[in-house]
Amino acid sequence: MTILKTYARLWTEDLDQALPLLEELTGEQPHLRLAFHEIDLAAIGNFLVIAGPAEERARYGHASATVVVDDLDALQATLESARATITTPATSGPTGWFLYARHTDGAEIEYVEWTPELVGRIIRP
Repeated sequence: MTILKTYARLWTEDLDQALPLLEELTGEQPHLRLAFHEIDLAAIGNFLVIAGPAEERARYGHASATVVVDDLDALQATLESARATITTPATSGPTGWFLYARHTDGAEIEYVEWTPELVGRIIRP
């Protein structure tokens, strides 16, 4: 299992208001933008911007980062052998598969295995 990308999570009510500064800071345009349930997401540089009403953002606020891996099954085996707790089991999402895990030190992370199309477009263009 390999970590392909790690995103720091940024929280905002308005995605369009948050992006111009991040575009200037990173020198990039968002490489991923989508809606998921009641929130909007944009990935730019090494930031994942999560936007929407506070009550909706709170549903995802327990995770401190989003980590893209190449093999979610292998990751889950590694997490379980390290006694991490899977708090949200592997679930299909708009970018592939994801799960949430709390490490034994209390840190909670969202882990994602992207679709081959996304890996090819973003990680290995």
